[in-house]
Amino acid sequence: MQKTILSFSILVVLLFAITSCKHTEDKDDADNKIKNEVLVLGTIHGGHLTDSVYTTAYLNKLITKINPDFILTEIPPNLFKTAMDGFKRDDSISEPRTMRFPEYVDVIFPLSKTMGFEIIPTAGWTKSMATARGEKLRAIRQDTSRIKDWAQYVKGNNLSDSIYQASGKVNDPYFIHTNTYDSIQDIALQPYNKLFNDELGLGGWENINIAHYWNIEKALEKYRYQGKRILITYGAGHKGWFLRELRKRDDIELLEMAPFLDAIQ
Repeated sequence: MQKTILSFSILVVLLFAITSCKHTEDKDDADNKIKNEVLVLGTIHGGHLTDSVYTTAYLNKLITKINPDFILTEIPPNLFKTAMDGFKRDDSISEPRTMRFPEYVDVIFPLSKTMGFEIIPTAGWTKSMATARGEKLRAIRQDTSRIKDWAQYVKGNNLSDSIYQASGKVNDPYFIHTNTYDSIQDIALQPYNKLFNDELGLGGWENINIAHYWNIEKALEKYRYQGKRILITYGAGHKGWFLRELRKRDDIELLEMAPFLDAIQ
C-alpha cells in the first residue's frame, strides 16, 4: 500500500513538473512571437511629380524615417524581375508598368541601394485585365440601357471630388492618411463597386483589391511574428480597403502614419 502511495506521489510530482515545463515553453513561445509593424502609405502616383508638398523628395524623407524592412509594392510579381534587373544594370527603371509610378522609379528603387529593405511585388494587376476593364467600361458608357447606372457612377465621382476639393487639403499627406480621406474616396468607389464589380470581372474594384491583398497576405504570412516593419505602398484610393482587412488581423501592429509625418517636418 505504501509503495502504491509512493508511486502515485512520484507520478503527481512528475506530472506537475511536466506541466510546469510546458507552461514555461508556451510562455517562451508567446514571448518570442513579436508582431510585425505594418504601415499603409497612400501614394498619388504622377501627382508626386507636380504637387508642391507631397513630392518624391518628401516621400524619400518619409520612407527613410519609417525605415522599413520590407516594402510591399503596386508592382505585379511577373514584372518585378524585369524592373529590378533593369535597375541593377542601368541604374534606372525601363519596365513600362513600373515606370508609371514615380514613387518606385525616383524613390523606392534608388533607396534600396542604401537602405536594407527588400522590395516585394504584390499587385494583382495584369495588362489583359486592365484592357478588358477599359473595354467593358466603354461599352457600359455607350449602352443606352445603362444611362442611369453610368449617371450614378459619374455622380459619385463628382460628389467625391467636390468634397475633396472643398476640404482644402488636396494631396495633403496628413489628410490622405486619415479615415476621413478614405470615406471621401468611398463616396465614389462604393457606387462604382456596387454597379460594375461583377461585370468587370477581375478588373472590378472589389475583385482587384482582393487580388492585391491576396499577395499582400502571402508576404504577411511569410514573415509572420518576426518583429519586422512592413510598409505597404499603393495608390491612396486602395488604402481604406486594405486597412479594413488589416484591422482584422491580430498578428500585426498597425502603425499610424502621422508620427512619421511629424518627424520629417
